[in-house]
Amino acid sequence: MGAGEFETAVQRLITQVGHWEAARWHTPARAGGGSRGEVVFALVQRLADHAADTEQRRRRPVPRLADPVLPDQLRVMADDLLAAAPLAETMISATEAVTATREAL
Repeated sequence: MGAGEFETAVQRLITQVGHWEAARWHTPARAGGGSRGEVVFALVQRLADHAADTEQRRRRPVPRLADPVLPDQLRVMADDLLAAAPLAETMISATEAVTATREAL
């Protein structure tokens, strides 16, 4: 899996959730782990952590904004990770995390 597969997985998730209204974000995720918003936010944080690790900088918490902003945060973190030029195993892990999140919703 490379950058193309990662970008495709991210775009599919954004397409799935990008139109959701606030109430839908608060619904429990299918696979447990909290609300749909919490599950997507956990992915956003994981992508930010991957980017920080790739750039060899300190991990920082991503600000938790309103749920309807999560697709935008996801896009920014995905772009940041791609810009960091991660190793193949990081791209595999990130792609699997995006796919797992999509399935959990």
